[in-house]
Amino acid sequence: MTKKVLIVCLGIGSLFFLSCKKNPVFKDAFQFREGTFEIPEGNGYSKTILIRKDSLQIEIYEDRTDTLQIEWQNNFKYTLKMLHPKTNLDKSSIHVKITNIEKNRYDFVAKIGYSNFEQKGIVYKRSNKEALKK
Repeated sequence: MTKKVLIVCLGIGSLFFLSCKKNPVFKDAFQFREGTFEIPEGNGYSKTILIRKDSLQIEIYEDRTDTLQIEWQNNFKYTLKMLHPKTNLDKSSIHVKITNIEKNRYDFVAKIGYSNFEQKGIVYKRSNKEALKK
């Protein structure tokens, strides 16, 4: 009888401990839906500025500016689609999954179309204000 009580207590204690453990990926990612963001140079990226407002994302990198439609499936997944594609690759949707959140940044994994190729990166939030005022 005491073994059963001990096992039940250990099981309940383990569940309590695991439920109290903080996991940053489960924080609310709502803060990343609008504002100005930056993807730093490196890991296959040139420095990229992102401006998100409503269902639009403007990307500024190198000497280019692209406008994409952003559609959020939930707080951790969204899809990007180029509004004015110039190539066949640009016509493919980009599926993005937020994998970790820490304060003003998140890690992501992106796939173009339904390919198996994944690109990982980090996005830093710079502000809640629109930065594109030309």
